[in-house]
Amino acid sequence: MESTLTEVDISNGVRAIAEQIGQCNQEGKFVLVGVRSRGDEVAARILELLTEMGIEVPMGILDISLYRDDLAHLNSNPKLQGSELPFPVDKAHIILVDDVLFTGRTVRAAIDAIMDYGRPAKIELAVLIDRGHRELPFAPGYVGIHLETQRLDYVDVKLKETDGVDFVEVIQNNKG
Repeated sequence: MESTLTEVDISNGVRAIAEQIGQCNQEGKFVLVGVRSRGDEVAARILELLTEMGIEVPMGILDISLYRDDLAHLNSNPKLQGSELPFPVDKAHIILVDDVLFTGRTVRAAIDAIMDYGRPAKIELAVLIDRGHRELPFAPGYVGIHLETQRLDYVDVKLKETDGVDFVEVIQNNKG
């Protein structure tokens, strides 16, 4: 059996994150950094909602392609899109945004990448979907949706900006 999340579910999840961030950071002394790809799309949506709340902050985009620990398992020429961090990272309060938190390896790669730009004062994590099954000790400070999955399930996230539709499907792997 497969489960799905709709456009409304995704929208509600993004709104929940924005409200959590807004409640904890009303003075707006932080920056959003979205992880390519799809984390940057979630970050842009959060930014739009924060702006509606009167909280205006800068946003950057982080490409972690060369920081992944599974780089050898990916195709031989990873698609590099580059990072865009239009603010100083040194002493910044960064809220790192991604679409799905699973093992924690993407977060580790993102932190490694950020540290190559400078030394932030603080890094927090916001995720649209927390599906559990961590291998590394990372916990998000802001979560849109907690999704129950099995370890070998695949969570397929589609977002309008990249895929033309907002949809999340959990594909169960019964081989485990």
